[in-house]
Amino acid sequence: MAFDAERFLTTLPKRPGVYQMVGEADEVLYVGKARSLKPRVTAYFRASGLTTKTMALMAKVQDIRITVTTSETEALLLEQSLIKAEQPRFNVVLRDDKSYPFIELTDHPFPRLAFHRGAKKGGRYFGPFPSAAAVRDSLNILQRLFGIRPCEDGFFKNRSRPCLQHQIDRCSAPCVGLIGREQYAEDVRLAVMFLEGKSSDVLSAFKDKMEAAASALEFERAARYRDQIGHLRRVQENQYVHGAGGNVDIFGVAIDAGQACVQGLFVRDGRLLGNRTWFPKNELGVPEDELLFAFVSQYYLGGREREMPKTLVVAVPQGDADLLAGALTERAGRRVEVACHVRGQRARWAEMATENAKMSLSALVADRQNVLGRFVDLQAALGWEDIPSRLECFDISHSAGEATVASCVVFDTEGPVKSDYRRYNIEGVPRGDDYGAIEQVMRRRYTRLVEGEAALPDAVIIDGGAGQVGRAAEVLDQLQVKDIALLGIAKGPTRKPGFETILLAGQGELVLPANGGAMHLLQHIRDEAHRFAISGHRGRRQKKRRRSVLDDIVGVGPRRKRELLAHFGSVSSIQGASVEEIAKVPGVSRKLAADIHGSLHGA
Repeated sequence: MAFDAERFLTTLPKRPGVYQMVGEADEVLYVGKARSLKPRVTAYFRASGLTTKTMALMAKVQDIRITVTTSETEALLLEQSLIKAEQPRFNVVLRDDKSYPFIELTDHPFPRLAFHRGAKKGGRYFGPFPSAAAVRDSLNILQRLFGIRPCEDGFFKNRSRPCLQHQIDRCSAPCVGLIGREQYAEDVRLAVMFLEGKSSDVLSAFKDKMEAAASALEFERAARYRDQIGHLRRVQENQYVHGAGGNVDIFGVAIDAGQACVQGLFVRDGRLLGNRTWFPKNELGVPEDELLFAFVSQYYLGGREREMPKTLVVAVPQGDADLLAGALTERAGRRVEVACHVRGQRARWAEMATENAKMSLSALVADRQNVLGRFVDLQAALGWEDIPSRLECFDISHSAGEATVASCVVFDTEGPVKSDYRRYNIEGVPRGDDYGAIEQVMRRRYTRLVEGEAALPDAVIIDGGAGQVGRAAEVLDQLQVKDIALLGIAKGPTRKPGFETILLAGQGELVLPANGGAMHLLQHIRDEAHRFAISGHRGRRQKKRRRSVLDDIVGVGPRRKRELLAHFGSVSSIQGASVEEIAKVPGVSRKLAADIHGSLHGA
């Protein structure tokens, strides 16, 4: 039965509510709210003035469902719940299904600080943080400053000697009794103060401890506190926003060439925890103010539990700011301010969020198939909450086990980071043992990264199958490197591009579109790791094959080696010569000639 729009419009009330536009197969195409349903819905059926994209939507509509509410605020809350549940294709939809990460302080005589996501099970939690990277950065700071253990309880209770974390001064080793319970509890207290934004109090405590240690002539301990004070001051300079305070979320938006980008900045207790970037779809081509209103409404009201800030700053003026503030206040159970026209520090934040959104969008729009576009596709394909910012890929190259070389190449959202490429000569592994080679290069690489020599990646890609991925996962687990995705890319039966098998550690095989950006990115970084490994292997093999037994003789350098070969023509001819004949070569004394003769004959 055809949809009778004229009859339907006569039944609409002039009351607040929500409307759902439904297409074939009962698919919800669009969900909207209205202060007054009759004029709002009627506007979709006017003879002219609709945008091309809105006309495309209306051509698909088979029915419209109406829900009347008691207030516009109630309509807004219902609208966001329906959008979250139905995921309509023509709405601005926030693809953000994962919960936000926290830092967990466990309930234990010697508590650990760890990354946590999901249901809270006890202990104490700090956050939420805007991304996993922000949690890792904070944990890195806490370990350097306070030495709180990061290991699992099972690992902790079975130690007989300190682990690598203690050796690199990032854990005080309570597992083997190198620190007492009271002293460890004091370190935990200071770490909690830091997480609560009381770093000035922590700084004062460190100063008092340094002075007390110096007065007691414990100069080594005083020097450690001095170093902690210096590190804490650098952290304050990097993380604290001048003149800022309180909890504030800031959102900026940019739209270009049909694409949209939203940038969020998150400030807690005056500390900038980090930022996040989203690329929401904009099927109806709505302007910046409408898109940002829809996005922020979904972000806080769409069903996901989120920490509600005291103040929300939006870079684009909102006509419905009071409506949004009322809905947020109702959801939070306390007053939430929505600020559009801001000055001073807040204006600078809004400008920063907008500029970051414009830069991210311009990079994406310039070429949809560029590296950033492929990173976005990889994020969507794997269901990650953030766009990965750093990928590392490993490959092994050898000729029947000879001159084995491992490569590590690094990509960020701008492409290959060639200054971070590394090659590793594999030694002490049986010829042709790719599993052992992967284990060795992963251990060498991430032992150094755990020590803080470089940034940890968001994902590691192994050119290999389940065996190589499993061995790499074991190494990361032993080194306590957490929250890094581990993927394998194995050639298919035909060994042709597009037929690869993609493995995700802990989940199994993933199916990615052969012509999609995510697959192209994985192929690109795999091919670059393969190229870099082969060039290193060939260089090592040629160097080994050019090497002569003369190179091992003390006193025979490159120049004398050239003179000997020029005189005799080959190493075998030198071996057949007497000491007297060798001594006739320019620059070779009789004593050196005797040494050469003896070395070539095993004496």
